[in-house]
Amino acid sequence: QQFTPTLSSITLILFHKPSPDLKPSDYLCPKILSLAMAATPTIEYVNHIESYVSSSSSPAQQAASIDAIALLLKNDLLTLEVLVREMEMYLTTTDNIIRSRGILLLGELLMRLILKPLGDTAISSLVEFFTERLADWKALHGALVGCLALLRRKSDAGMINKSQAKAVAQSYLQNLQVQLLGLQDRKLCLQLLECLLDCYPDALLSLGDDLVYGICEAIDGEKDPQCLMLVFRVVEVLAQLFPESSGPLANFAGDLFDILGCYFPIHFTHPKGDEIDVKREELSRALMLAFASTPLFEPSAIPLLLEKLSSSLPSAKVESFKYLSYCTLKYGGDRMEKYTESLWSALKDAIFTCPHSILSVDSNTIDGIGFHESEIMAQALELLQVLVRQHNASFLNLILGDGDISTFVNSFSQFDDFNSLSSEYKQRLHAVARILSVCVKSSGSSCNKVFESFFPRLVDALRLSVENSPEAIHSALDAKFNFGALYLCVELLAACRQLVVSSDKVASAPDLSHDTWCQILHSFSISLCSVFFCLIRASCAESTWNAYVYAAVKGLEILATFPGSFISASKFMYEKILLTLMSIIESDFNKTFLWKAALKVLVEISLFVNKYDEDVKAASFNSIVMQKIVSLISSGDLNMPLSLKLQAIFDIGMTRKTFMLAAASQLEKTISANLSEIFVHGNLQLAELTAVLLECYSIKVLPWFHCNGGADEVSLNLAVNIFAKMENITSLSLGVKGNEFLDATMAAMKQAVAGCSVESQVKVLRKALDVMATCSLFLSKDLILGTNRFNKKSQLCQTFDGLSCRDEWITSLFASVVIALHPQTRIPNIRLLLQLLTTTLLEGHLPSAQALGSLVNKLPVNISEDCSLEEVIDMLFKNEMWCNIIIGKEGSDGGAVNMGNPRISSMNSHAVIGLAWIGKGLLMRGHEKLKDVTMTFLSYLVSSGHNGNLLPFKDQMKDGAEHEVLCLRKSAADAFHILMSDSDACLNRNYHAIIRPLYKQRFFNIMLPMFLSAIVKCDSSTTRCFLYQAFAHLISETPLAAIVGDAKKVLPVLLDCFLMLSKDVSHKEIIYSVIIVLSGIITDKNGQEAIVENAPTVICRLTELTSYPHMMVIRETAIQCLAAMSELPYARIYPMRTQVLQALSKALDDTKRVVRQEAVKCRQAWASIASRSLHF
Repeated sequence: QQFTPTLSSITLILFHKPSPDLKPSDYLCPKILSLAMAATPTIEYVNHIESYVSSSSSPAQQAASIDAIALLLKNDLLTLEVLVREMEMYLTTTDNIIRSRGILLLGELLMRLILKPLGDTAISSLVEFFTERLADWKALHGALVGCLALLRRKSDAGMINKSQAKAVAQSYLQNLQVQLLGLQDRKLCLQLLECLLDCYPDALLSLGDDLVYGICEAIDGEKDPQCLMLVFRVVEVLAQLFPESSGPLANFAGDLFDILGCYFPIHFTHPKGDEIDVKREELSRALMLAFASTPLFEPSAIPLLLEKLSSSLPSAKVESFKYLSYCTLKYGGDRMEKYTESLWSALKDAIFTCPHSILSVDSNTIDGIGFHESEIMAQALELLQVLVRQHNASFLNLILGDGDISTFVNSFSQFDDFNSLSSEYKQRLHAVARILSVCVKSSGSSCNKVFESFFPRLVDALRLSVENSPEAIHSALDAKFNFGALYLCVELLAACRQLVVSSDKVASAPDLSHDTWCQILHSFSISLCSVFFCLIRASCAESTWNAYVYAAVKGLEILATFPGSFISASKFMYEKILLTLMSIIESDFNKTFLWKAALKVLVEISLFVNKYDEDVKAASFNSIVMQKIVSLISSGDLNMPLSLKLQAIFDIGMTRKTFMLAAASQLEKTISANLSEIFVHGNLQLAELTAVLLECYSIKVLPWFHCNGGADEVSLNLAVNIFAKMENITSLSLGVKGNEFLDATMAAMKQAVAGCSVESQVKVLRKALDVMATCSLFLSKDLILGTNRFNKKSQLCQTFDGLSCRDEWITSLFASVVIALHPQTRIPNIRLLLQLLTTTLLEGHLPSAQALGSLVNKLPVNISEDCSLEEVIDMLFKNEMWCNIIIGKEGSDGGAVNMGNPRISSMNSHAVIGLAWIGKGLLMRGHEKLKDVTMTFLSYLVSSGHNGNLLPFKDQMKDGAEHEVLCLRKSAADAFHILMSDSDACLNRNYHAIIRPLYKQRFFNIMLPMFLSAIVKCDSSTTRCFLYQAFAHLISETPLAAIVGDAKKVLPVLLDCFLMLSKDVSHKEIIYSVIIVLSGIITDKNGQEAIVENAPTVICRLTELTSYPHMMVIRETAIQCLAAMSELPYARIYPMRTQVLQALSKALDDTKRVVRQEAVKCRQAWASIASRSLHF
């Protein structure tokens, strides 16, 4: 009969357990075997199978073989039945090693094919095979992997049924002794259990006691953190499977908890370098979930946790309270009722005597008075809240009837003055306040009971009544005021407010406005406000009064921020609170603590009004607070520091967008008015104040709008307004002192333009061009590109007559706009703009150079129909300003400079700096023209001219032309610092620069061989000095990973840099940047090979730098590097020990303490490898 083998038929027969004496041909149908063999293609997968099972294959080769076979199966280039037939020998052989590898290969392949659909027959055959293999302990690992892969399959790809899952579980329970297995197999066993319980709970129900007992046996004694995470999860899911109080879990609840209880509290720390990714907090939470997984654990868990509360370990107490809180919620009130007295006793002991809750009264802090609560106290209070809510009446009666609390509250009259309170009394005061606050916040009924029990006694201690007159309150303040009653009263008010706010969030919460506590508080609210007002007015500079001030200010905040439907202050009292706080802001700025506290309260009130839509309160706040705060900017009152004005405006303004818009508008008007006054009258004193306003606007206001929306309009208004002021003036004279003001204005302009959209930037650019048209340079005939007049002036180095003050301001602001533009912003008349910036660049105008760099970085490839990026670059490079530099045309390296040319002086240092910024823009976008720029600089460095060996050249006499040449070469060396360093002024992400990934690494790799070649060929000490300067700039700004890769090439030149550059004090900053690079190479594992090879030279240079006189941080870093060198191989550093110890003995007498400290540490490290009998 015709029969075609299928996956199910082949796997069904092959997975049948054969007799060891039979051959495949004896128990396989010959027809099936022949068809299967005929269907098997001779392809590479057979080699992969053989490679995997071979004992000579490496783990990497085995992994590659699995991936290759899995890919064939996923792409249907290989069928599972063909694969199984080919693997038949490896699955059934009596060779344990080969059989285990074959079964593991099949299991790993199934793990990779979880999502690939399989038929029911195939799955059934696979389940039967792997289930039986669980008894084969020598091939157990592969069997576990295969079973887990089958159990994790989803229904859409074909999954096992309940009976098959039960069969796996039964085989698991019968054959596996989990704790006798290795770590990986134990982990697989526990994952298998977790998967069965999670995905096939119905299949396991009938196993009952056998399942629970088997799990107890499997998890008992586990110690590995990763396995413990699975153990705790298995217990948690097992409890969900048998929730009945008389079910299988109940029979073993005590035994199961004994296994869990031995892990509490979790004490687990990672060994250094351990790859385990389980944290102690994760283990602790998993164990807590297991503890609370079933109420059946309650008889064992609660006594254990109560017992651990007496531990001397703080962590044990913290964990106990945390577990108690969670278990109390899960076990339920009925089961926890019998523990209430024990729990209250433990809570009171922890809260009252917690040694880590420390009271602080600090005039420099906003809170003034407060306890830094320990974690023990925080967890205890959380448990208290859970218990009060769960056992409302019974547990609250325990608290209210507690003799210690009642006695303490009654003792308030004995301690009136804050100074008379001991630290123990303050500790107890804080503890009682926290306990009662937790009770108040729990529910309306508990709040009623607390107020009825304690509030009358508090107001008596404060000498208050409903009818208190202001005179009576003043007389009470004349005496020693009862701080304890005041503090507790304020804390209860805060708890009431929290109760109201939390009930407002719940739609089904009962109405609390008619409760007893609400009526009591309403009757005393006016008297309390009066007390708080008087305390604030009576405040003085003494730090002890800060405690009273804090309580009073906090009390006013609470009364002002009750939701409108509850007992808050009346509108009259609410406005009086605002007026009082504003009076402090305007008049009491010399009382730092009071001022900061009042500002903080105003911020909280504003946030409350905004959050709860209190229209009436919002109107009052706007008229009383916001309008006055905004008016502070323009007020002529110079008594209040401007920094405090801006702090108040910004802190309150940021609570609401409308407030910030009003503040920004007023700030902009003030800046505009000040600019008019400065530009017309040259008021430099006002310029200093305006610079502060601009800094606040750019650093605080604009970033806030950028995060909260509306930045485009605000930024546009500021930028256009500044240009409008410049347009209206015809002359300007601010002198040298106006430079700081110009810098602040430029920074604000950049921030404003950067925050604008492309459309708004176009508007700003048009306005800037209109203003620029009034500039004298813009109208000069010398500016017209390509005219004979311009070319002649450039060739003869006839500079323009210098920038006037107005021209400098306009050009600087215009350059700021260009720097901050988006790449998408279209720039009109680009040719004229380039020539303008080039002209001002020659006058030493740095912003113009930065603007040119930004232009070439961000201009699109096709700027317009008649102009492209390449044309712009050509216009720049062919400009007559570079008349003596032939960029990218001559010389073997792509650029040439004739140092002997008498006209070289026409190429000034400003042009070199400008070319450097242009090159930086090209470098960051990865443009090929960068090569021409860098080769030009390199040509400057290596051209010898006729200056010989002049080092240091500044100390020798030379003519003007020679000095000019040296200055130009130094500028060329400094150009590499511009190319590689990060700039805050331009070409960064804040200003939308185009930044190609890894551009620094790529540039370093290109330039390194060129520098090495140039240094080797150099025979002039002056030229070598300039090359080392440029090389130092290159490596100091390159990411360390790139340098370490070429450490063997870099290190010799780097060490020569120290020798050459340390002769001139002007190079100290360069030396410091280079020694930082060296320290990175020393401490990097990949760079230590190069350090070891050059250890004598490295140590020699470092010992010389330990006495470098011009910079303390160089000496400190050199000693730190020497300390790191002490860990290198003994044979390489031992010969240098005497030299190092002698250098360190001198460093021990250094004038700087930090250097002496590092020298002591380093000396100890080196002395440990030297003879202890050495005398130095």
